[in-house]
Amino acid sequence: MSSLTEKDRPIVQLLLNAGTCPRCILRFCCVGSQTLYRHPYKDLMKDLKEFLKNNQEKEDTVCSDVVDPPCKRIRLEHTEEGPGDLNHNGALQQIPSVNDGNTAMEDSAVKVCNVCLGILQEFCEVDFVKKVCQKVNSADYQFTSFVFSVSLPPQLSVRECAAWLLVKQEMGKLGLSLAKDDIVQLKEAYKWIIHPQLSEELGVPADGKSLFEVSVVFAHPETEDECRFLATACPDCFKPAKNKQSVFTRMAVIKALEKIKEEDFLKHFPCPPSSPKNLCVALEIQCNNGAVFVAGRYNKYSRNLPQTPWIIDGERKLESSVEELISEHLMAEFKADSFNFSSSGREDVDVRTLGNGRPFAIELVNPRRIRFTAEEMKGLQQTINNSSDKIQVRDLQLVTRSAIGRMKEGEEEKTKTYSALIWTDKAIQKEDIAFLDDIKELKLDQKTPLRVLHRRPLAVRCRIIHTMQSEYIDEHHFRLHLKTQAGTYIKEFVHGDFGRTKPNIGSLLNRTADILELDVESVDVDWPPTLDN
Repeated sequence: MSSLTEKDRPIVQLLLNAGTCPRCILRFCCVGSQTLYRHPYKDLMKDLKEFLKNNQEKEDTVCSDVVDPPCKRIRLEHTEEGPGDLNHNGALQQIPSVNDGNTAMEDSAVKVCNVCLGILQEFCEVDFVKKVCQKVNSADYQFTSFVFSVSLPPQLSVRECAAWLLVKQEMGKLGLSLAKDDIVQLKEAYKWIIHPQLSEELGVPADGKSLFEVSVVFAHPETEDECRFLATACPDCFKPAKNKQSVFTRMAVIKALEKIKEEDFLKHFPCPPSSPKNLCVALEIQCNNGAVFVAGRYNKYSRNLPQTPWIIDGERKLESSVEELISEHLMAEFKADSFNFSSSGREDVDVRTLGNGRPFAIELVNPRRIRFTAEEMKGLQQTINNSSDKIQVRDLQLVTRSAIGRMKEGEEEKTKTYSALIWTDKAIQKEDIAFLDDIKELKLDQKTPLRVLHRRPLAVRCRIIHTMQSEYIDEHHFRLHLKTQAGTYIKEFVHGDFGRTKPNIGSLLNRTADILELDVESVDVDWPPTLDN
């Protein structure tokens, strides 16, 4: 085993006798060769034995040249308890050396590792890899690469700390040091081993930037028992959380290990760590695809359809919404778990959206299908349009997460065009409203409308009416076409909202005015790109 040197020999011997697996021994010897960890478990054990045997033979050769054997007292001096060699009641236990029969090494080949609890043993084997891949394949995802993540039982950090203290002491005898960060991390070593196997079985490469994640959650029945002493020593590190089943999370345990003094740790936890009674279990094998984003524009032709589900005090008011009429078809085709809808502004339930429509985007969470051709997206758009006469969509396309930001960029600087049917209490003639056509860049002070005060903070917002064009109908009705700053409350501009919007059409005409119908005629946001439909 060329990666190991003479200075590693006492570490290998120490850890093998303590019940540590070959791969964990390589980690504590700071071996960074990925391929070495991938060698079969039995081969690694054999190589470690050979490594110790070869070095033992060299020592025997040297010893045969000595006429007088070393004094027994000198040998004992190396094994007597020094100030750092405490027992379980106060720290480091002495480990018997490996004898010619290599009994301890034989046992460690079959026992569960006292550091990784079997993660680098049982769960690196072909059978487990096949189990993971069967789970992935049965989930029926589309993916061209994968990223693998693993969640480990929190007490592995505790056991690793105990093993590190043991190795650090042994290296100190040689005048060497070992920082905790020098040890190859368990997760890293596990991924070195598992990545090539998963890649071969799934037929796609492992890629840290992949949007398709395969995750394994490991658990161990003795986690709480082994971590409880930390909660006593560092109670402020373990605080109950509503979304956590146990206070012994990985981060809490790591925080406590950073805080606890070495001598206090060694009083409560065996060093080396004791042989575990149980192997880790793979609690969950999960798959998750990164979100897919679909954008387009929608027209709304109904005056009885909210943009999003209308629910008041837990009671649904209307049977459908723009969001649902669009998303139900996308959810079915992309086979997603859920969705998030967003748009460039929103219209009231009784307001139509005409013209080129309102930009929208839908985030599809954990989709099974992610690849669609332009023709397939066009077909999906047609399916949505055929399903209802209340809405229509156009320019339906796949976009990136970052592109959605363009829909919200400078939203309040954008303009929107409206058409409002207005009623007045006093009779009007055409010349009474003609002056509205000459008003440009009219500044409004709009206090948060009463109708939205339950969901919007109270504030006075300055908004601008860029242009108006009146269209006389009869003595009590006229239509007003407005181009406004985005975010302007049009209904309140017409009736004044009990004086909360100033000026307003009522105050400008010096009579009571109210709005009967409102249509959005255009939303001037140049996104998403127009498609040739």
